Amino acid sequence: SSISVANLTATAATFRIIIQPAADVSATILNKQYFGYDITVGASDSTLITVGLTLAATDVISVYASTANLVFQAFGDEASV
Repeated sequence: SSISVANLTATAATFRIIIQPAADVSATILNKQYFGYDITVGASDSTLITVGLTLAATDVISVYASTANLVFQAFGDEASV
């Protein structure tokens, strides 16, 4: 699984990624749920994070960006058990 972040602006920007297991989903974000915090993406650059996460269909990935011009995409495989 991978998450890509593209910066569409001519200045650096930061982002945060939060992963909330279904049992912990709430309006309050816990410190342990931050996957990345204030990570910098250079001007007109992109970042690809490949870590091999395993998530349930009910888990939630949330993102925060310092500008509206960051684009996030998540990729993965669906496995049937």
